[in-house]
Amino acid sequence: MLRNWETRDREPFARLNSDPRVMEFLPARLSPIESDRMADRIENHFRQHGFGLYALELRQERAFIGFAGLSIPAFDARFTPCVEIGWRLSAEYWGRGLATEAAGAVVRFAFESLALDALVSFTVPANIRSRRVMEKIGMIRNPAEDFDHPQLPEGHPLRRHVLYRLRRATARMPVD
Repeated sequence: MLRNWETRDREPFARLNSDPRVMEFLPARLSPIESDRMADRIENHFRQHGFGLYALELRQERAFIGFAGLSIPAFDARFTPCVEIGWRLSAEYWGRGLATEAAGAVVRFAFESLALDALVSFTVPANIRSRRVMEKIGMIRNPAEDFDHPQLPEGHPLRRHVLYRLRRATARMPVD
């Protein structure tokens, strides 16, 4: 279930952001203070744009397991401005199709409710799990659009990113 953030999400969010498995393809694990700052930025994004990265919880257990949603990247690249679809789940919930299910709901919201024309998503080439989710929701990669992430320094092992796109005109809307 995608929902608004609650104060009770901060602690499990901090655990998720400090897990080396979850953060393997991100520049660094986050301290609890850095994780809280990220949660603040997520909440501010909602206030500014009316959409954002939603808290993700299991319906039955009512447990916070990560996030999925939309954001506007805070850097300049040849494909910005744009709206990015993204997700991050606790490792214990990987391999169950939850990221794909959540991302499908976000795609539907982006195209049907927000009437966006296109979404992008990006990650490092080695992040096969996220790339599979991108492909399962119909996103397409054009290798000519791969890029060096401008917020990472030259020579950083995670600087190179693959870019995927999904356009509303060609999207296969997920079935409820």
